[in-house]
Amino acid sequence: MGKLKVFIALLSLNTFCLAETVNVYFGTGGRGSLGIYKSKFDTKSGKLSHPSLAAELKNVNFLALHPEKDKLYACAELAEGHAVVAYKIDKKGGLKKFSSSLIKCNKGSHISVHPSGKFLLTAQYLGPSVAYFPLNKDGELGERVRIEHEGASKVHPTRQNDPHPHWTGFSPDGKYAFVPDLGTDNIHIYKVKDDLSGITKHGLAKTIPGGGPRHMRFSVDGKFIYLLNELDLSVSTFAYNSKKGEAKLLEVTSALPKEVKDKEVFNSSAEILVHPNGKFIWSSNRGNDSVSAFKLDAATGKLSFVEAEPVRGSWPRNINMDPSSSWILAAGQFSNTVSVFKINQQTGELTFNTKNIVSVPSPLCIIFAE
Repeated sequence: MGKLKVFIALLSLNTFCLAETVNVYFGTGGRGSLGIYKSKFDTKSGKLSHPSLAAELKNVNFLALHPEKDKLYACAELAEGHAVVAYKIDKKGGLKKFSSSLIKCNKGSHISVHPSGKFLLTAQYLGPSVAYFPLNKDGELGERVRIEHEGASKVHPTRQNDPHPHWTGFSPDGKYAFVPDLGTDNIHIYKVKDDLSGITKHGLAKTIPGGGPRHMRFSVDGKFIYLLNELDLSVSTFAYNSKKGEAKLLEVTSALPKEVKDKEVFNSSAEILVHPNGKFIWSSNRGNDSVSAFKLDAATGKLSFVEAEPVRGSWPRNINMDPSSSWILAAGQFSNTVSVFKINQQTGELTFNTKNIVSVPSPLCIIFAE
């Protein structure tokens, strides 16, 4: 009987050890928001702890993690103006500011750190520009270098009369940078200099007229690009040539059925994710307030619409996947909520994690620190 008790105790201990808790940060901006908030997320149960303020900061538009995962960068607003602000993450997940640098051309809409950790990029929707910031060995920010976007598709009567860079990111090999521009209906492609000292204009990948490019992701194998069109609520699939840094449009898949879009006054796509298993994609829909799931054919890159799952909140400006790739969190900007959904690893469908919505004031961005 004693041995049985010991066995049960060890089994319970092992079960406990399998649970993993990670830090998750929420960038906020709007009425009642105070900066960057932090929660603990249990990757086994999908439970979020009550959020607490980790760093006081105004209008935190987007967050990015350093490749070493010990530093966090924010597009935000300081007394001197719009800036990138850098924080060190301590062992308990606390944030300590250690560097900042002004953007100088309107607020940053998105931010990403190069895989080398030697520079980062921001996109200024109203700049309209891309900004290059060098990072030293300690992750401190240097002075920005501005690259202006030009042109406009002028298809949408009010949203496309000027360029509007909306996202920044890099090819899997880090040799090219990508900036979807809502105003020009293009992905602007840049060549990363060999010494990582800057980026130079390289080419364009054109999406559908009036699509309004917002965010994008690469397929797991790097052969395809999935571009989210904000205005058209669709995903453009591109074949990517890594040797030439070129992308060719293959097809466009709607994020919502036409009969659903036709019944609603307003809809707008916001964020796109690719599962690490290469089988599924998700995008968030503001207005419809849902997350669309797609099956992905890894061989052809083709997408098939699966479902649109309600987010149990309003205006999901950002969604993100946890490090275990088992859960998706959805930020309801207008409902001041973050909700949790379990990913079906066979179908890509989402199941709401009942009674697990936390309150966060005007959440704009979600990022996990492993």
